[in-house]
Formats: sequence, C-alpha cells, structure tokens
Amino acid sequence: MKAARGKSVVSKKGTPWGTIVGVVVVVALLASVVTYYMVKSAPQRDQKSREEAASSFAPTASDPDPSKKIPGVITATYTGSVHVLPTERVAYDHSPPFGGPHDGNWAACNGVVYPTAVRTENMVHTLEHGAIWIAYNPDLVKGDQVDLLAARVKGKTYISMSPYPGLDKPISLQSWGHQLKLDKADDPRIDEFIAALRTNPNGVYPEIGASCDALGPGQFDPSNPPPFDPSKPGPDAKPMNYQGSSGAVGEQGAMPGTSGQPGAPVTSPSAPAGQ
Repeated sequence: MKAARGKSVVSKKGTPWGTIVGVVVVVALLASVVTYYMVKSAPQRDQKSREEAASSFAPTASDPDPSKKIPGVITATYTGSVHVLPTERVAYDHSPPFGGPHDGNWAACNGVVYPTAVRTENMVHTLEHGAIWIAYNPDLVKGDQVDLLAARVKGKTYISMSPYPGLDKPISLQSWGHQLKLDKADDPRIDEFIAALRTNPNGVYPEIGASCDALGPGQFDPSNPPPFDPSKPGPDAKPMNYQGSSGAVGEQGAMPGTSGQPGAPVTSPSAPAGQ
C-alpha cells in the first residue's frame, strides 16, 4: 500500500510540459526580435561608427576647410547665383561639375536618394546651398555598394545621391568648389569629405542658410525630376563665364533675372591624385 501511494504521488507531480513549451516559445520569439533588430540596425550602427571616425574632419575656426587634408580632393573657385533656364545647358569644366552656372530651381537635397540620374544643372544648385552630392556610375557600382552609399544620405539633411552615367570613376563626391573621386563605397574619405564640407559655415559655399527642401511640381519635383542628359552640350551651351539668362528663376524665389561675374575656375589638387 505504501508503494502504491508513492507511485500515486509521483504521477501527480508530472513534468509541466505546457509551461516549458511556453517558456521556449517566448525565448525563441525574443531571440528572433533581437536578431531582426540587430540585422536591420546594422547599417545605421556601422554608419554611426564611420561618422565618429571622421569627426576629426569637422570644420573649426582654426581649420575652416579640413577637406584640404583629404588626399585626392580637388578644388576650384566659382561665383554663385548665376542661373540658366530649364531649357538651357551649361558647358561645365568638370564631370560631374562642382560649381558654376546652374538652374534657378535646386534639386531636393534633404536626404534624397534618386533612383535615376537627374539633370546636372539642378544638382549643381544644391552645392551652392551647402549640400553634398554623391554621384556614382551605375555600371560600376551596384547592390551592396549602392546601399552603403545610400546609408550616408538617408535620414540626413543637405545631402543627396544619384546615378551619373558615364562617370570616369565608380564614385564622385561634390560640394561647392570641391570634388573627390573614389573607387569603393567603403572608403573612409567619403565620410571625411562629408564631415568637412556639408554646410561648412566658413565661407566654403555661397548661400549659407539656403533651403534643401523640395520645391514641388512646376519647379522641382523629386518624384519626377528633370532627367539627366548624357549627350555632350552643344554649341549653344552656356560657358563657365556666363552671367545668367534673362528670365531665369532668381535665388530663393526672388524676381527673375540673375547677375554676377563668375570667376575663372582654377583647379588645384590638395594632395596627389590617387592617394
């Protein structure tokens, strides 16, 4: 009888399989959530690390243009506020250009990643406002490399990115009067260039405080931007010493008409090319 009672007690204290299964499910669910978050947030965390590494290139009063320390950066001098009509082209002195006459309507440059190439004259106007333009050759930069570039743009202000067919290098960064061409999207000089020149307040670009917001349909619609023209500008293209087209849109919605005498661009590398 004692043995029977012992067996009865043991049977009543059986393994709580329901509780165990429930705990296992909860733990597995939490693990999957954490894993998903870590995978999804990896690009943002990696980009934060890159920005922290490049933070020493932020401009200061004693070092107003730290981009001069970045190997491969070239510079030129341009005068701003010289506008052309939406139907006109400019015979730029560099490809991609990084200054000179441009369309009176700027391209939206508040973290926009354009999936297709955009009219050059609109993109150059963004540089005048202190923005960075990341251009890339779509035949040479694909997949993860495009995503890595886009991580520098999404969620940021005063920066944009677009394909640039025919680019002689895989990647080219532009700010007003500055350019850096690169081979790889993981090159730390990308973040150094952005840290040094994006909205640099030390007179590096002409229009401090100018907007990067979208102007909208009829001016510049980021969902339907004017297309890039890959052909060579014709004999009617405006030269780099152009003074502006009559009737062109003025700065910040001002009356049509522009003025200004562009200075002759003088290109000078801050360091030997290719370093």
